[in-house]
Amino acid sequence: MEERPLSDISYYRFIDEEKLMGSRCKKCGQLYAPPRHFCFECHRSEMEWHKMKGEGELAAFTCIFIGPSFMGEQGYNRKNPYCTGVVKLEEGPRVVARIEGVDAGNPDTIKVGTPLEVEFLRRGEGEETVTSLAFRPRSG
Repeated sequence: MEERPLSDISYYRFIDEEKLMGSRCKKCGQLYAPPRHFCFECHRSEMEWHKMKGEGELAAFTCIFIGPSFMGEQGYNRKNPYCTGVVKLEEGPRVVARIEGVDAGNPDTIKVGTPLEVEFLRRGEGEETVTSLAFRPRSG
């Protein structure tokens, strides 16, 4: 992997490449996702990219019935809600992402602690393609 600055731009470029990346402190090994420029544990700034496995569990969630306009353009509305949540990665960091493969119209069926795996959602075509981070219940 080529050297890239630890930045939001680089993080989202990795998402476009279907890689979930975080940062790791070279001093104490603490992991962060999305990446951080300095370590909250030892307060050092010697950080490097770290590829996450993309597996974890649902730590919290919400089902959204009235979302922003770009979600409405994707067909989500009061009759077709979507779910977003906090995923605790196996490596420890927590990330916020869409939760796919669950019944957002029936939140009682969604359970905190559900094992999840990463999924990259692609919308649009050509130069207009946008890739979003998502997770879905782990199969098998």
